[in-house]
Amino acid sequence: MPTQDTVRVPNDAFAGLPGFDFAPHYAELQGLRVAYLDEGPSDGPPVWFMHGEPTWSYLWRKVFPAVAAAGYRCIVPDLAGFGRSDKPTDIDWYAYDRHAGLMGDLAEHLELTGGTMVVHDWGGPIGMRMFVQQPERFERLVVLDTGLFTGEQPMTDAWRAFRDFVKRTEDLPIGFLVNGACARGLSDDVVAAYEAPFPSAASKAGARAFPLMLPTNPEMEGAAAGRAVRDALAADHRPKLVLWADGDPIIPAKVGVRLAEVINAPPPEIIENASHFLQEDAGEQIGARIAEWLGAPTPSAV
Repeated sequence: MPTQDTVRVPNDAFAGLPGFDFAPHYAELQGLRVAYLDEGPSDGPPVWFMHGEPTWSYLWRKVFPAVAAAGYRCIVPDLAGFGRSDKPTDIDWYAYDRHAGLMGDLAEHLELTGGTMVVHDWGGPIGMRMFVQQPERFERLVVLDTGLFTGEQPMTDAWRAFRDFVKRTEDLPIGFLVNGACARGLSDDVVAAYEAPFPSAASKAGARAFPLMLPTNPEMEGAAAGRAVRDALAADHRPKLVLWADGDPIIPAKVGVRLAEVINAPPPEIIENASHFLQEDAGEQIGARIAEWLGAPTPSAV
């Protein structure tokens, strides 16, 4: 067991979740048990799906099956504090450096090479940092509704309202928050599935930490690291695909246009009738597009 105070949710809490009959795998890293899915052929090129706030690997259940069926090995981790991974109860434990380091250790543990990094929400800053810091492991990047938090980025009123709500709410209504950022709505059993990893207020420290640790000025912790990732991606010619919801109130499509320019990527492909959690609104469509893109000839770097 880990040395710091943590919550480890029993496996039976995850039994019978709708659309999620996938076996968990675990790695012991930095004193924590980190959970991940490992689906598709074990010898296929790896594709890493990184969730964000306040979700877990369940978010990708409609997306990765099409990629696995196309012959790719799909690695879908739970960040520390989320899903089946251990959850430190001290909110101050959570930091950008720590999340990025732990996920980087998982990639090393799995000895990945030739991979594709797929990111969303807070998985973006973490996964894009891995992409630039571990170029021997990742060859392509797919970006969905996220950002690089440099302390210089403008924040929407919707995000500020969410941050303020999290700050004053110890027992976050996880499923309610996810459902509120879906265009097409979630059934009650899917809302409950998002709640499954969080049986108590103490287990939600990681979910509360992300909005509070996002740097909103250039001097905050993590801002300099975000700028370094931005600058590295601007000069990076590895293939990139950007997919963006047409109706995301938290990170609007115009932000996706700017982000694509900054990270040296083509303009976003717009997913219609979708909100921030576009994997829920159009997961199968997104999975098919990623599989199609991965199978296309790679253009020569220029």
